Amino acid sequence: MSDEDVWRLNRGGHDHRKVYAAYHRAAHNADGRPTVILAKTIKGYGMGAAGQGVMSSHQVKSLDEEGLKDFRSRFNIPLSDKGAASLSLYRPPADSPEMLYLQERRKELGGYLPQRQDVAPPLEIPPLDAFAALLKDSGKREFSTTMAFVRALQFLARDKKIGNRIVPIIPDEARTFGMEGMFRQLGIYSSCGQTYVPQDKSQLAFYREAIDGQILEEGINEAGAMCSWIAAGTSYANSGEQMIPFYAFYSMFGFQRIGDLCWAAGDIRARGFLMGCTAGRTTLNGEGLQHEDGQSHMMAATVPNCRPYDPTFAYELAVIVHDGLKRMYVDREDVYYYITCMNENYAHPALPEDAQEGICKGLYRLGESAMKKPKLRVQLLGSGTILREAIAAAEMLEAYGVAADVWSTTSFTLVARDGKRCDRWNRLHPGEERQVPWVSRCFDGIEGPFIAATDYVAAFGEQIRPWVPGRYAVLGTDGYGRSDARESLRRFFEVDRHAIVIAALSALEADGKINASVVKKAITKAGIDPDRADPSTL
Repeated sequence: MSDEDVWRLNRGGHDHRKVYAAYHRAAHNADGRPTVILAKTIKGYGMGAAGQGVMSSHQVKSLDEEGLKDFRSRFNIPLSDKGAASLSLYRPPADSPEMLYLQERRKELGGYLPQRQDVAPPLEIPPLDAFAALLKDSGKREFSTTMAFVRALQFLARDKKIGNRIVPIIPDEARTFGMEGMFRQLGIYSSCGQTYVPQDKSQLAFYREAIDGQILEEGINEAGAMCSWIAAGTSYANSGEQMIPFYAFYSMFGFQRIGDLCWAAGDIRARGFLMGCTAGRTTLNGEGLQHEDGQSHMMAATVPNCRPYDPTFAYELAVIVHDGLKRMYVDREDVYYYITCMNENYAHPALPEDAQEGICKGLYRLGESAMKKPKLRVQLLGSGTILREAIAAAEMLEAYGVAADVWSTTSFTLVARDGKRCDRWNRLHPGEERQVPWVSRCFDGIEGPFIAATDYVAAFGEQIRPWVPGRYAVLGTDGYGRSDARESLRRFFEVDRHAIVIAALSALEADGKINASVVKKAITKAGIDPDRADPSTL
């Protein structure tokens, strides 16, 4: 065979007839089995001497004049030598078979620009009162926000209008999160039903698989679980049905393991809830550093339409979940929620009056100091389990004559985004009434300094610094840490109540409001070695 005869034998990946035939056969597969199409191609196809069939073709940035002419001739583009050299565009006549075909295909696809067809009807979600058990004071009963999430999920699964649209997804052992009670209620989905006797058959909440099961138990497969979540989260467009997926995972193994899929989920407008359970650097410590998450919220902040929250109390979680249901399934906003939950048990107060707006926007005042006519005042911000350390620190500061107000910052990220949005609007609308960020409205007339402490790296709390009207100190859990008890870890990272007290007193000293000896006394009282190594370097 001559070289010309060989080149006529187009490789399948470049032969439009073979490509069409392959897809036609796959689309009309009689037995419905999945079909794999192997398309063998040539690197740099059509580039001729400039790069066809050579490893360096990816580095070729442009073709010279001869290369452009060869490309023109290779693909039979009706351009003159001059037109090819100047990169002129060729448009077939409007009545040509090519243009008629393209126009017909675009009409069949619904238009000339790609668009997401949101054809599923809106859902009728239950009122916030459906979570009434989570909105009340728990009294002496202690439980974790992970358990609060499980209870909220159970409430929703029982709802007559949207219960069958709830899709619980678990990539690990469900008992880790206390979700085993849902096995009997909903069942684990299996296309062939239960084909084995479960090892836990003697337990009340045994593994129950069923063809009509509702739970997706993915095994230790975060990527597969995320793909299932994306499929359910985009069903409103792809299947015309709104599904409500809740993917529960160890927070350390979410954005860090499958961050590209989290980004893709935002890009393709998936809707649903990602539940980062056992979250925070100091919450789950017994299993070693691999479980200590101090950065997932910073990774979540990089996804523009992800709404991340770090609630402390059951009522906050309930309000956030309800807000998500409304935004995504009633208002049809193209967003998804990342909510972190902790496995630490403690009592939960009732939903404060008029707190819902602040919870959803990311910041509200949880408690105002009861001290009468205090000479000194500070503002303490916290989220997750470390908010409780801030509450304890506020009580301790009273011994130093300092009144401390406590602010629950359910989302530093959303507060920061709102600040940036207002700044941009003001920058581009000179002379018009200026927009005021939510954080500035909250802190209007509030006396500082301001101290923030979280269970995440300091950069998490630093996000709102530009809009804090005064001295702002941020405590975070930078560094690897240790596998130890919660109290020891928080002391190690310097985010516990003693560290917050010292940070508050230090800020007052820096503002010239107290003497340095007061800070030294507090450091000594807390038993802290001022010359110990920075925990972020250990």
